[in-house]
Amino acid sequence: MADSSSTLPRATRAARRGSGGITLADVARLAGVSAITVSRALNRPDVVSPETLARIRGAVERTGYVPNLLAGGLASNRSRLVAAVVPTIAGPVFLETVQSLTEALAASGYQLMLGQSGYGGAREDVLLDAIVGRRPDGIVLTGIMRSPEGRRRLLASGIPVVETWDLTPTPVDMLVGFSHEKVGAAVARFLHARGYRRPGVVSADDERAKLRRASFQEAAQALGLPAAPVAWVSPPTTLGDGRAALGALLAAHPEVDALFCSSDTLAHGVLTEAQARGLRVPRDLAVVGFGDLEFARHAHPSITTVRIDGTAIGRQAARFLVERAAGAAVETRIVDIGFSIVERDSA
Repeated sequence: MADSSSTLPRATRAARRGSGGITLADVARLAGVSAITVSRALNRPDVVSPETLARIRGAVERTGYVPNLLAGGLASNRSRLVAAVVPTIAGPVFLETVQSLTEALAASGYQLMLGQSGYGGAREDVLLDAIVGRRPDGIVLTGIMRSPEGRRRLLASGIPVVETWDLTPTPVDMLVGFSHEKVGAAVARFLHARGYRRPGVVSADDERAKLRRASFQEAAQALGLPAAPVAWVSPPTTLGDGRAALGALLAAHPEVDALFCSSDTLAHGVLTEAQARGLRVPRDLAVVGFGDLEFARHAHPSITTVRIDGTAIGRQAARFLVERAAGAAVETRIVDIGFSIVERDSA
């Protein structure tokens, strides 16, 4: 097959070899129009005649030209890009938010870049440095920015920021989330109301899960229950982690009759191990998860869990950023979407 560059004028082929890429001027020469006409056709096709537009699009298709969005962003001071930071894409709990954020931003002409920070603050700071240096139109964070240095960088950048999946009265800029402390306390009251008196916790050791664990234990003790033992696992959590955690917890605390798990994945692992040990769920052991992932309703038994509306989080975060980009004042900068306990067979 002939090289597509053979259809270009000799000078254009030389420029391509020298620079490594087709330029807007190359497309203009091939289409027989000026570079400004090509620019108009790519950015505002409605102002170019159909015949000229067809020639330009044909030239773009033949050359494989990709517009330099960075150059356009420098001219307009807008990149049309939003950067989102999540701890990991290995676990599905944040995917609903990422999907709705992507769709809502795309509807307003923005594209989403996704970065993984892990569960350690140092890695998040390094990632934020790289993001801020590229000047996106907005940044969406998972959780609250706890690093003082990272917070200073974000404030100094002037880039609109939305923190998500957490709650604080002092966000960097804007926030949409819920209270992890209220989640933990609500689950403790839920299990107590159903007659369980010896609760335990299977939890990842990230900051948000620790908040839920602490408030669960505090609320349980306020209800007169004994201190809830904890089996810790490292995030991102797996089904195998849940199985191992239940085994370790029962070895040390065989009296436990209910478990609050920091993810539905852990809860699924706990159910699997409980069944392997001949335990009856929920008669011998009640299990509550977190996240209301798609499989939770289809597990056997189905998993009682805490539902977080990740779609609402993503849409609201996108709304914040689009309004700010349009120059609108965002009067309500903190949105608490709340949560709900979805009662199913496991509790």
